[in-house]
Amino acid sequence: MVKKMNVESFNLDHTKVKAPYIRLAGVTKGEKGDKVYKYDIRFKQPNKEHMDMPGLHSLEHLMAENIRNHEPNVLDLSPMGCQTGFYLSIINNTTDEKVMDVMEKTLKDVLKADEVPACNEVQCGWAASHSLEGAKEIAEKMLEKRNEWHEIF
Repeated sequence: MVKKMNVESFNLDHTKVKAPYIRLAGVTKGEKGDKVYKYDIRFKQPNKEHMDMPGLHSLEHLMAENIRNHEPNVLDLSPMGCQTGFYLSIINNTTDEKVMDVMEKTLKDVLKADEVPACNEVQCGWAASHSLEGAKEIAEKMLEKRNEWHEIF
């Protein structure tokens, strides 16, 4: 028996999931009743494939900037260290379908982009590590499987 861990994703059997998918990983309720919804946005199959860092880094910049045009309640969009996806945190009133629609719009923005936002030494901690083409390739592959995002296992 595997010991239950404090981190939700450490309790997820990564050998059983089927990427790409969008999964509600948890809801945290604040003292005043606000709720934070944390989503696992999985682009790549765990332990089988991963996003290369320059493409992932540019995708992070593009999504973090553009997602807020479609969903004002986004708190954070962060890449996973395993390079297979992102965590998305949204405050209050959301549904899985709404998150999927927001992600679809955001990824379509990536495909239309002609530059990576904040891709310079003043605004980015590793400005030399970017690939707009890589970000677009990752986004395109994720969008190709849009009808499967709800299938986690």
